[in-house]
Amino acid sequence: MGVQTTISKRPALYPARPVLVVDDDEVSLRLANAILRMAGLNNILTCQDSRRVLDLMARQPMEIVFLDLMMPYVDGEALLRAIAQDHPNTLVIVVTGTEDVNTAVRCIKEGAFDYMTKPIEFGRLSTVVKNALAFQDLQQENIALKQYLRAPNLSRPEVFAGIVTRSSRMLALFQNAEAIAQTHESVLITGETGVGKDLFARAIHELSGRRGAFVAVNVAGLDDNVFADTLFGHGRGAFTSAERARAGLIEQAAAGTLMLDEIGDLTAASQAKLLRLLQEGDYFSLGQDAPKRNAARIVSATNRDLWQAVEQGQFRKDLNFRLRTHHLHLPPLRERLEDLSLLIEHFLDQAATQHNKPKPRVPESLVKLLEGYSFPGNVRELRMMVLDAASRNTAKMLPLDSFKQYIAQRQGERNFAPESCSAEAAAPFSSGTPIPTLKQATEQLIREALQRCKGNQSAAAKLLGISQQAISKRLKKSEV
Repeated sequence: MGVQTTISKRPALYPARPVLVVDDDEVSLRLANAILRMAGLNNILTCQDSRRVLDLMARQPMEIVFLDLMMPYVDGEALLRAIAQDHPNTLVIVVTGTEDVNTAVRCIKEGAFDYMTKPIEFGRLSTVVKNALAFQDLQQENIALKQYLRAPNLSRPEVFAGIVTRSSRMLALFQNAEAIAQTHESVLITGETGVGKDLFARAIHELSGRRGAFVAVNVAGLDDNVFADTLFGHGRGAFTSAERARAGLIEQAAAGTLMLDEIGDLTAASQAKLLRLLQEGDYFSLGQDAPKRNAARIVSATNRDLWQAVEQGQFRKDLNFRLRTHHLHLPPLRERLEDLSLLIEHFLDQAATQHNKPKPRVPESLVKLLEGYSFPGNVRELRMMVLDAASRNTAKMLPLDSFKQYIAQRQGERNFAPESCSAEAAAPFSSGTPIPTLKQATEQLIREALQRCKGNQSAAAKLLGISQQAISKRLKKSEV
């Protein structure tokens, strides 16, 4: 899957609602503003007059308020009580120049989220901000889940229009996707090749209401350096050919969604980098010392069993847990056979439009024939079968021959033999043909797998039962 992105002209605001800093001291305001920007925030308002705070908040909801206690006109504790009463969804972090336990306890009881003393330290402030934003995300998630439980019907069914189904399992997944879409937490989408993981990722992005772009990248086969440069970007002069700075995909997807496809094939070193991003929420572009804040929602997808990969030492356990805060597992087509007739008609409509030909009728025996096929390529494979048959067809009725021939090639002629073919199973090598060497046989298998998978190394590797890295190495050695 290639990178697909739409970059906004103006930088995305993070967080979506502003952070308000209230202090009567101008130097303290400038310092807090600078430290917050160093921590990755860019949606910041400052206020030096405590009398203006409530009017500001009435016009503009705030995510977090940093509130100095000792101020003229309206003192901090009075403002804290008013904010807690009128704006319960805004977190207040009290900042004061005195260390007084009683004051701190009193402020927490009156609704403060946290308490800090001056001078403000970057590390302490960064931790407090991360905790506050994580808390807000959890609050939003709880609200979304409660709304879902109250109203299980889809609120935006049009988002799923590209996923053709009547399966109750798929409809339940639509509901789950709606319930989790507006949270900031990571989502793991699992399922076999061709089940529609990318369609679900795009649906979650659209449902989320996030203003940024949807950016997708296939991470399979990326070595550690390429992975880091692709995601994090680099500064000018970071390496020999870096003549200019380049934003990474995380920055391109700011306030949007970053989809990491084939996440199960990520190298160990790249897994460590991704884990740090998910844990800390910030990252460093190559050649840069200043951290950047991640404002993209991470959605990952894989056709591998990550639990099994963890047991085999191929995938980090901690990263597995981080990726699957929310988890959607899409069923294979063979487990939702009630969708076969719908999908066939849908793909025939596409073929008729594409080739400007009348739509043929579907023989009743076609669905029964396909119900006996395992569909290793799932919906994507069915689409290819239908489009191929429709493109060749010149009759009013869609013929079965091309489907039978395809299935025979995939499963063997004993179970699915076309009427005009012999039922005798073909041996892999005839008695008069020399047996190839192991190297020759390996090259033939790789060549055949790549041909069947249209050059997709990940799919070919799965077909052969080896890793994508293994097939890549063999290709380099043998130049298959």
